[in-house]
Amino acid sequence: MADRMLQFVSIEQHQPDKRVVAERKLDFDEIYRHFDVSQAETQSSRCSQCGVPFCQVHCPLQNNIPDWLKLTAEGRLQEAYEVSAATNNFPEICGRICPQDRLCEGNCVIEKGFDSVTIGAVERFITDNAWEQGWVKPIRPARERDASIGIVGAGPGGLAAAEQMRRLGYQVHVYDRYDRVGGLMIYGIPGFKLEKDIVLRRHALLAEGAINFHLGKGIGAEDSDTEIAFSTLRERHDAILLATGVYKSRALGGPGSGVGGLVKALDFLTASNRRSLGDSVPAFDSGELNAAGRNVVVIGGGDTAMDCVRTAVRQGAKSVKCLYRRDRANMPGSLREVKNAEEEGVEFVWLAAPEAFLGDDTVTGVRAVRMKLGLPDASGRQSVDPVEQSGFTLEADLVIKALGFDPEPLPTLWNQPELEVSRWGTLKVGHVSFMTSLPGVFAAGDIVRGASLVVWAIRDGRDAAAQMHQWLDARPALAVAAE
Repeated sequence: MADRMLQFVSIEQHQPDKRVVAERKLDFDEIYRHFDVSQAETQSSRCSQCGVPFCQVHCPLQNNIPDWLKLTAEGRLQEAYEVSAATNNFPEICGRICPQDRLCEGNCVIEKGFDSVTIGAVERFITDNAWEQGWVKPIRPARERDASIGIVGAGPGGLAAAEQMRRLGYQVHVYDRYDRVGGLMIYGIPGFKLEKDIVLRRHALLAEGAINFHLGKGIGAEDSDTEIAFSTLRERHDAILLATGVYKSRALGGPGSGVGGLVKALDFLTASNRRSLGDSVPAFDSGELNAAGRNVVVIGGGDTAMDCVRTAVRQGAKSVKCLYRRDRANMPGSLREVKNAEEEGVEFVWLAAPEAFLGDDTVTGVRAVRMKLGLPDASGRQSVDPVEQSGFTLEADLVIKALGFDPEPLPTLWNQPELEVSRWGTLKVGHVSFMTSLPGVFAAGDIVRGASLVVWAIRDGRDAAAQMHQWLDARPALAVAAE
């Protein structure tokens, strides 16, 4: 079947069809249609099976992409699923929300004139098909261990670690302050990129595999009805993993920054997602977190900003503009998402930054200034400087701040001053061990590396689980339970 590969010279790249704009703007369903078996096999056959697969090199999970593409092209779909699932706990989620244009597909070695292999869509197809065929099974460890693991945070990093530890037979307990599993995958990422039943389906599978979830339970300094003291958590479990993520929105100052109508991106997205899930959301019903009929300005250029502008469109905003201080080539968000947003009527105001917010009680406009790109700064990105006398005003009665996220001060919130943090407020861990300054307490994901991608959180969760197992396995008191 080797002749099925290297078909990029005769078969054009084809992404899954997108729903027409007029239709998809009216709901929060995913915009991409699904490959059928024939389409997945055909697109997989375009892989060149190169000697040094840069798609795999640039995947944070080091997924065996050429292998499962070849298996898919040959119609060996169950094997393709098993290879994909061996390195990724949630391939159907990564296939939907990973910025493939910056990772695997963006580094495909096929010459650009032939276009890269459609990796993300095939990855999604493989696992969606596996669910339909009944190949995705709950965890059944070969043996049970007495050791108990506590994981704080039910986002992608915490869930990946939970699954890895449960496969090794540990008794796993996951704590989360929210009422559903998934973290930003359920409340931050809109349904048009990731429909919520995909996440809820994973939750049910993990629970069936005897992972214990304690929802609506945050961690604090003292025990209460809604919080568990961190000290209690340490007494209860043999090892702890902190995978809380980062949720503190970065502030945006300047004249008028205290007027009404300026909202945080996560508040806006959470309200929208809760509404889609059928929850009662008073702040949405009152209009505070609802873009319907309003002139919306979103400030920022990352993936969260893209989620906000496209959500505002679906809520029926009168106009939606995205204000970003750099140009299209230098924005951190996925260019594929920018294209989708532009198709849906979003206007991008490049090389512009806010100076002040107009209005007495409620915002009526954003006064902005044009920016110009300068020399590269310490990070390698071009610096930005204001252009003199270039001010202009954008009409706005809802401004959404999507400037990124910082960590909460966990040592203070949990009364754990010995829990060391970096100068950015992220938790300090051993470079290899993932252990914090507290023995037996590990950390992974955004709370260590800062706000990042779901795929990096999964990678960190898997790596931290391996280090936790190594540390626990070296303690003779935590012997494996008799079979």
